[in-house]
Amino acid sequence: MDLPFDGAISAYFESDAASELQTAIRSARKGHPISPDYPYSEKLDRKAYERDLENLQIELVKLLAWVKESGARVCVVFEGRDAAGKGGTIKRFREYLNPRSAKVVALSKPTDRETREWYFQRYVQHLPAAGEIVFFDRSWYNRGVVEDVFEFCTPAQRLKFFEQAPEFERMLISEGIHLIKIWLTVGQAEQLDRLMDREKDPLKQWKISWIDVEGLKRWDAYTRAISETLERTHTAHAPWTVIRSDDKKRARLSAIRQVLSQINYTHKNNTVVGKPDPLICGGLELWTEEPNGPNA
Repeated sequence: MDLPFDGAISAYFESDAASELQTAIRSARKGHPISPDYPYSEKLDRKAYERDLENLQIELVKLLAWVKESGARVCVVFEGRDAAGKGGTIKRFREYLNPRSAKVVALSKPTDRETREWYFQRYVQHLPAAGEIVFFDRSWYNRGVVEDVFEFCTPAQRLKFFEQAPEFERMLISEGIHLIKIWLTVGQAEQLDRLMDREKDPLKQWKISWIDVEGLKRWDAYTRAISETLERTHTAHAPWTVIRSDDKKRARLSAIRQVLSQINYTHKNNTVVGKPDPLICGGLELWTEEPNGPNA
């Protein structure tokens, strides 16, 4: 079977990955998180996960019904490293929602014209109208992280982004949009293991890009860019929720609970919604600035 980019991800693991990463991945046990400091020794049981997920998805259906009836606007931003679980989490949000009212925005690289526009301009046109929920699978925060790591923007452009992003988000909230920002953070060994799984799976190879391959070599640069981005854009009016996603099931449940807990919709079942797991879901305290750190 042909592998994308000639098997560059597997080649990185065999030849360039740090020995501790190789050892962690090779010694990983099925059903157990790879990161040694993850607060759970085993991943969530599937039956418990599916039970809670179904109940929470019923709440999401209620939420969307309220959004449509009230004309509310909800915008959920998902960010995180490659393979952190953004797409899979969004899929569980939308699984039983009307796609006409619950939309996903996953923009490709800017067109020539878009590069000459105000940076936020291409995102504005995808913001929710009355009666809609919009999930951003990556967002305007590309400028804070990816564009910086790969030098797709200048330092001056990035500085202007940091100056404008909090005010841009303040305007959205002032306009009445419910804005929720979620950062999924995954350990380095877990990320590499997931990318190798994608590389070998013909149904998932399309998810791999040149950025993913090159990004493996720039873990520390990503860590520094993420740290600065979180610090400079975590505000009282638009705070970040950081979720440790080494266990995808726990991360998905916490993400859904976090969104549901932020909005008072009709017929809300607070017992079902509960609270996100504080061991894996919280504020910037769940992020570490240390390069090669387990949570980075």
